[in-house]
Amino acid sequence: MTIDVGADAAHALLTDGTIVLVRPAYAEDEPQVRAMHEAMSPESRRMRFFSSGTATISELSRRICAAPSRGHQALLAVLDDEVIGAASYDTIGRSDVAEVALAVADQFQGKGVGTLLLEHLASRARRNGVTTFYADVLPDNHAMLRVFSDIGLRPQQRVDRGMVEVTIPLTPDDRYLDAVGMREAVAGQQSLQRLLRPASVVVIGGTRRQVSVGNAILRNIRASGFTGRLYAVHPHAAAVADVSAVPSVADLPEVPDLAVVSVPPDAVLDVARACGEQGVGALVVITADLDTETSQELLAVCRWHGMRLVGPNCFGVASLSDGVRLQATFAAEAPRPGQAGLVVQSGGIGITLLEHLSRLDVGISSFVSTGNKLDVSSNDLLQWWEDDPDTAMAIMHVESFGNPRKFSRIARRLGRRKPILTVVAGRSTAGQRAAASHTGASLTPALTTESLFEQAGVVAARSLDELVGTAAFLAHQPLPSGPRVAIVTNAGGTGVLAADACADVGLEVHELSEEVRRELEELLPAGAACANPIDTTPAASSDQLRACLERLAAAEVDAIIAIMVRTALADPLPVVATMAGGVPVAAVAPHQAEAVTLLSAGGHSVPSYNDPRAAAAALGHAWRRARWLARPAGSVPSLRAVAVERARDIVQEFLKRHPEGGWLPLDQTMEVLGCYGVTVAPWQWTHTPEESVRAWRELNSPVALKADVAGVVHKKRAGALRLDLSGAEQVRNAHAELISRFGSRLRGVLVQAMAPRGFEVLLGLAQQPVFGPVLVCGLGGTYTEALRTRAARLAPLTDVDAAELVRSVPALRTLGEGDEEKAVDLDALRDMALRLSQLAVDLPQVSELDMNPVLATPSSAMCVDARIRVTVPPSSDPYLRSLRPL
Repeated sequence: MTIDVGADAAHALLTDGTIVLVRPAYAEDEPQVRAMHEAMSPESRRMRFFSSGTATISELSRRICAAPSRGHQALLAVLDDEVIGAASYDTIGRSDVAEVALAVADQFQGKGVGTLLLEHLASRARRNGVTTFYADVLPDNHAMLRVFSDIGLRPQQRVDRGMVEVTIPLTPDDRYLDAVGMREAVAGQQSLQRLLRPASVVVIGGTRRQVSVGNAILRNIRASGFTGRLYAVHPHAAAVADVSAVPSVADLPEVPDLAVVSVPPDAVLDVARACGEQGVGALVVITADLDTETSQELLAVCRWHGMRLVGPNCFGVASLSDGVRLQATFAAEAPRPGQAGLVVQSGGIGITLLEHLSRLDVGISSFVSTGNKLDVSSNDLLQWWEDDPDTAMAIMHVESFGNPRKFSRIARRLGRRKPILTVVAGRSTAGQRAAASHTGASLTPALTTESLFEQAGVVAARSLDELVGTAAFLAHQPLPSGPRVAIVTNAGGTGVLAADACADVGLEVHELSEEVRRELEELLPAGAACANPIDTTPAASSDQLRACLERLAAAEVDAIIAIMVRTALADPLPVVATMAGGVPVAAVAPHQAEAVTLLSAGGHSVPSYNDPRAAAAALGHAWRRARWLARPAGSVPSLRAVAVERARDIVQEFLKRHPEGGWLPLDQTMEVLGCYGVTVAPWQWTHTPEESVRAWRELNSPVALKADVAGVVHKKRAGALRLDLSGAEQVRNAHAELISRFGSRLRGVLVQAMAPRGFEVLLGLAQQPVFGPVLVCGLGGTYTEALRTRAARLAPLTDVDAAELVRSVPALRTLGEGDEEKAVDLDALRDMALRLSQLAVDLPQVSELDMNPVLATPSSAMCVDARIRVTVPPSSDPYLRSLRPL
């Protein structure tokens, strides 16, 4: 068994869920590559070589296995040490255009091997500066033409001399990423079939003692009514927990789909190898305390044998649909079947959520405790739930993201159909990296994570209680159509608390019309307060309360919060429980012990909270979800007149001279921004006082002089800035002062026209190690350090994302949304944000970019000062279809 795959290789899934290795071709692979081509049918060889003979196979195999270079790359798909597919490109005349070739072994055609190889090859080509693939294809080679047309990269076809010439631009736009995402979802769902819909399960490691984890899992599987076959492996016992046992996996009467492993750490690898050798489809490893080396070896064994892995150090899995009814956990109470898919890392949190969701009649469709998540992750489960008819909402509690950009795309897609709920974990700034720019320094973990969730439409609770309360609300009440809330109480003071709570989460305590207030006065007892909040007083009868609630539901509000205190006169909560079919209702019962319970009547349920803040939080999340669903999905626009190649040349030339990275000179900074159409105050680059005077005359405006000095980032603090110079002598003297102050460290001087007055805004981006490029918008100038004025979004931005980014800064929203008196042009800022987003995608070398200030006026936005830091970017492709690396 060969497990060492090298750093330049990746495991990935075919459309049927099979795990294959995608790796570069090496010289020693030539015999296998040749054998694959020789084994093809005559028809397959005709399609590949335009003839059915084998004369060209040896030469082709040598070319494929030649040493890689920028102009030549070749990848192989390998299964069980056998080459089952090959893809290669070779540049032809130009360094940015390459001829591409694909071949797949006959028995593996139709399983997505060619498409997978083409995606990986295109990713490598882009890194090497290749922008276009070219191929000649026989007109009747429908399979290959379909691979090219379905890839998502907008190929063009032309018939010439009996051949189809296919040209494929390699720019990975939204259409391409959507196509990749859908292929990944299909393959991922197939790979989890044997984990979440197994026909047979074996538990390995259960002892005859009831207190053992394995024994408990066996008992839970039996008690859940598992519809498949259940087995146990025990070296000595004939039965464990009343389940027949055999000494080893090899002794089982069939190969099980799923193995649940609870053995000592030093036995895990042997068990995994035994399962793999028999063809087991998936492993759930409960065992904890595996060291790093053992964990990596475990993953390698699973990859080699094509097994998906949950854990180690996990709580188990459950799949409670009628066709499966599997509960392979060691939970004390069986979770109730229902509508929520649940994924957690922590077993303790899993137990807690399973119990609460069952109690609140939300129930579980499927559950996975990922533990150390060596393989199966929350992204895999989101893809599974997307097309699972038993899942109506997805709930996740994860402590970290492996691939946030891929998560964002999956979540946006799933979130349009089913709500996704999570808890915001890890909000501290302890992990924030040191950053020299305002943008980088402001990107706290909380801001970045919350921005990710907001973009993707994820309901992000602040605590487990809030998560459970929101899940109960979404499971049992409709979404509100707006933010207007009516608060009804029989104890006046609680209404004030609820009103404050609603304001805190962005809900509006609606002012009722005079007509509605008059009708309420007629319905309710004397002394009732009929403004909003409405105080019915404790004297209100059940009929009066019901009439009040029904009138409000038919009025101009979008939701009702009913706060009912039990008194000796009556218990009004049963009346609230009857409210169904209209606007959403949340009850509050301050006397109840549980944070949230259900009030049920007539087949309908209303969630009841013990704190008005909890009810408002749940309703606020429901309103934000409704608003997110109502907004357009948006698209990443194609910007015109963008000089990508020139900008790329500038940063690459800088990195050639400074491989350690650094800040671009000021003139190059301004030129890069100009390449993307960012409006910058007019400028010229000078080296002498006389050149500065000449620049001042040509600019025909008062000017600022900005010294570009090695090691100086904050020009004003270092005395590298001279402002509002309006005469030749002033300009000449200012430049001379800068020479005197900085001497040989002075690289040049930027002479820039003074910009018109405007509102100072910060726009910037930073490449985050995990999240990728993140854009930031906030107040500029002296307000820059006020972190609460910041908003962030992950790139690439859609047009909707960009509009939300600038409007998420309260001051900008206020200044930019007036009718005739608006102070800033939000559309101009939105356009500038879109241009920065495109820059971030095109130039991953830009690790930090600050535009501060951008001067926003009622009709424009202009960058006055900027700085760009460049570094050698990581070579990973966040959207590439691959499993977690070894």
